[in-house]
Amino acid sequence: MTPPSRPRSPLWFVVLGLACEEPMHPYRMQTLIKQRGKDQIANVAQRNSVYQTIDALQRAGLIAIRGTSREERRPERTTYEATDEGRRALRSWVRSGLSTPAREFPEFPAALATLYGVDGPDDLRTLLASRVEALEARLADLEKPYPGLPRIFLLESEHMAAVVRAEIKWLRSVVADLRSGRLTYPSEQEIRQISSSMGGPSEEAARRIAREMRGPSESRGPGSRAAKSAIGSTGDKRRGKRVNEPRRRR
Repeated sequence: MTPPSRPRSPLWFVVLGLACEEPMHPYRMQTLIKQRGKDQIANVAQRNSVYQTIDALQRAGLIAIRGTSREERRPERTTYEATDEGRRALRSWVRSGLSTPAREFPEFPAALATLYGVDGPDDLRTLLASRVEALEARLADLEKPYPGLPRIFLLESEHMAAVVRAEIKWLRSVVADLRSGRLTYPSEQEIRQISSSMGGPSEEAARRIAREMRGPSESRGPGSRAAKSAIGSTGDKRRGKRVNEPRRRR
């Protein structure tokens, strides 16, 4: 079997890297992943994630069984080590991952592109403000100091913190624009322009969307939400509702 040109998940990086470090059994891998903070970059929420990854790497010929052992009153443990092909694959993945941006498809941009179920600018503002607070908590965790640990071992945390910091800054600007009215939902004319140039909704749907935006908030229903989903961020603008704004970091 030809090894994949890219890892199928970040956990492939982590598990194969541990197997290249030295032969070890899955339980030790799980322990080291948490001790070294690698659960920040790879999803190990499910207990069998490491075992499933080991099975996949073994099928790909990247790791192999080194041996089995049994300690008193403990179940038998299988030790795995990287194959020569596994070491070559990991080297290739790391070099490519460092130098070449991969096409990644995170969930948040997909939600922004759809906005199904978001009831106007004020509701959107509330949701984004909540996201800021959640990201601030994550950033505080990423910025925890590790005295005595060389910086080279913290580069992934630095990168994740930088990304989170940038997203918080952007989210605050969007929340501010929603609050001031600089960012709002499109007019009927804008909806028609979208229809003609970007594959927007049909003429009938555009008229309905415009009518719903002008109507009272009580008139919104499933049809309105489906229309929002069709063009991105179209819907009623509710006024006068107070929302929680994101806390600003000092």
